[in-house]
Amino acid sequence: MANLPQSLSMNTTFGGPNASNPAAAAGAPANKDRKMASAEHLVLDLSNPDLRENALLELSKKRELFQDLAPLLWNSFGTIAALLQEIVSIYPVLSPPNLSPAQSNRVCNALALLQCVASHPDTRMLFLNAHIPLYLYPFLNTTSKSRPFEYLRLTSLGVIGALVKVDDTEVISFLLSTEIIPLCLRTMEMGSELSKTVATFIVQKILLDDVGLDYICTTAERFFAVGRVLGNMVAALAEQPSSRLLKHIIRCYLRLSDNPRACHALRSCLPDMLRDATFSSCLREDPTTRRWLQQLLHNVGGNRVPGLQAGGGFDHMLVN
Repeated sequence: MANLPQSLSMNTTFGGPNASNPAAAAGAPANKDRKMASAEHLVLDLSNPDLRENALLELSKKRELFQDLAPLLWNSFGTIAALLQEIVSIYPVLSPPNLSPAQSNRVCNALALLQCVASHPDTRMLFLNAHIPLYLYPFLNTTSKSRPFEYLRLTSLGVIGALVKVDDTEVISFLLSTEIIPLCLRTMEMGSELSKTVATFIVQKILLDDVGLDYICTTAERFFAVGRVLGNMVAALAEQPSSRLLKHIIRCYLRLSDNPRACHALRSCLPDMLRDATFSSCLREDPTTRRWLQQLLHNVGGNRVPGLQAGGGFDHMLVN
């Protein structure tokens, strides 16, 4: 589990020669060739069931060292099929929950390589068009809070997070068509702080796209489903503060306030703890989030939206 933060990185970068060092620059081509030869060897090992576990471990640990690993994974014969086989093989232990730490680590190494593919500009849309994210949804639908399951959910969310990090309406539209919102909301309710943070980041990125905002605000049911979970999270943060998680929650609320009907509804359902000084100390070192909160309170606390009469938001559609 010690390599968890690295496996969840959404900023996959590849090393390169130091141009300010002539010796390093001169040796860079040979070094690059050695690294790629090593990567190619490990990728070939993925197709051999006897060698796959070690190849998964080595590639997931060193993937940021291998330039263009994602296209290599995608274009090499049988590799993506081998990764999907690793994923599908543990479906039977999801329910009833019987996932061992070793099984969790192994499949998370496979997921880390899929995150690499999801992050790369040359393979992102190929990954999406093949509907590979759907293979991860059973992991997001689990409810066990044991460490192996939490690690599995978190790494799966990292793959989805890599997709949404690059602003692309086509990505957002695909995810919305596959009901990613309910899966994220489930994690936001029952996951660990880190899982909640990544799931909320995904919802935030979806909301920041006009297609995503329109989707959430089209019906009262969707809006209040999101609003209820965000409100519960705010209440929980009053007991156990997390400035990182609070930042994403406030950004979600601020984006919702850009929609006239949602803004109208937020005037009555925005948590009071965001209106008072509950989180003042939590936000003391975060001027950006303080500014977002001030803008949110300005948006929901101003005059009525022109043309939007009382009951013109979602309020009249509420069912007790």
